[in-house]
Amino acid sequence: MADVALQRRNMVESQIRPSDVTDRRIMAAMTEIPRERFLPDRLASLAYSDELLTIAPGRDTLPPRVLAKLIQLAELDAGDNVLVISETGYAAALVAQMANKVVSLLADGEAVKAAKEAYASLAIGNVTAVTGAAASGWAAAAPYDVVLIEGGIEKVPRAIEEQIRENGRLVSISLNDKIGRAVVLHKRAGLFARRDAFQAAAPLVSGFAEARPAFVF
Repeated sequence: MADVALQRRNMVESQIRPSDVTDRRIMAAMTEIPRERFLPDRLASLAYSDELLTIAPGRDTLPPRVLAKLIQLAELDAGDNVLVISETGYAAALVAQMANKVVSLLADGEAVKAAKEAYASLAIGNVTAVTGAAASGWAAAAPYDVVLIEGGIEKVPRAIEEQIRENGRLVSISLNDKIGRAVVLHKRAGLFARRDAFQAAAPLVSGFAEARPAFVF
């Protein structure tokens, strides 16, 4: 247990702090919350490595450093209602330390079960874990002040746009350019203004691909 706690502290000091993450709430959350609790047993030993981890084919979780920078980009407030779209419950557990209510939208029932057990064991009571199509969001708890998508997107589905409160924001990694870029989209008067942040690579999240023109012979 002490060794794992040391790994968390080392992760924060060697990966998070040097990466322009200045929000002390994020560093405190990453120091305290055991990431391995949210990963399959086969990946537990890699919980604090600075690499993309594949949960299942087509389902990946970002390196802690990139996730921390995305969360910082969201500029969370203690009163925020947040939707986190991710492959594990870890990102939502971090966000829960800085927000009021959090919905953790996961890919399947197995991921929800694992997340709920982890939240209960860590006494995190302000996260609701649900399963459904990522591109549909979770309308039952909308509107959201923040939607955080842990992965890459080419477009934002209309269902997600409609679940964001006026003056709310969406944070993710845009893959529309040759180089992936973390972006924050601010909703004002029903429209979204984009602000680019840092460069980051990320796999495309299912349901967030831009429509491609059909090939015609």
